Amino acid sequence: MTLWLRSLAFNAAFYGWTLFCVFLLLPLLFCPHTYAVKGVRFWIQGIFWICDHILGLHLQVVGYEKLPKTPVILASKHQSAWETFVFHYLFPDPTIALKRELLWIPFFGWYLKKVGMIPLSRSKGKGAQDLKKLLNRAQDAVGKGREILIFPEGTRSKPGQKGTYQSGVASLYFHLKIPVIPVAHNAGLYWPRRGFIKYPGTITLEFLDPIHPGLSRQDFMRRLEHEIEGETNALAKRAQDKLI
Repeated sequence: MTLWLRSLAFNAAFYGWTLFCVFLLLPLLFCPHTYAVKGVRFWIQGIFWICDHILGLHLQVVGYEKLPKTPVILASKHQSAWETFVFHYLFPDPTIALKRELLWIPFFGWYLKKVGMIPLSRSKGKGAQDLKKLLNRAQDAVGKGREILIFPEGTRSKPGQKGTYQSGVASLYFHLKIPVIPVAHNAGLYWPRRGFIKYPGTITLEFLDPIHPGLSRQDFMRRLEHEIEGETNALAKRAQDKLI
């Protein structure tokens, strides 16, 4: 099967499965939170089945077994849509800080609200208000034993590119006083942002050593950026070397 045909089959299966689940799981919007989360995990498990069996895109996780047993802040590199799925695949009920516009999408936005995501506005003048909301909702989520997922760059970047690391992750670090786990991966090589073509292979996602509370804001941001970018570039290089 050619790459184009494989991608066509994958996209058809992905969107078909998503549309099916949107309507199948609608009753869960009126059920308790835990049932809605199970429904979302059912949808995402189907996506990874499609990745494995149609696209030939697999997942390798490094460092998961070393994660603390208590709630943490997951600070992940952001290159594609793939990493917005994988954390619900690996964790039972993470909460994600995401752009508010996603909540406006019919059906999809309803599920995001139901499972307790944290919407952030990109409008000027709402920074302080958004930060307060982020910290309050994150504190509530941690109290319920949930992981907090944030993409420090705020938007997706191409492999080899680095976005501007925003200060929201540092505010979470100081407010919640729990470890931050830098997360590196090479998903952008296989599932490019805004790309129809998807590539077979193995995405490696790596949980790096925790950054424990106690650093200054400057030292924390410097270390976080250095570790995420350094390991992301290393993972991309190793993947590209295998293709040569």
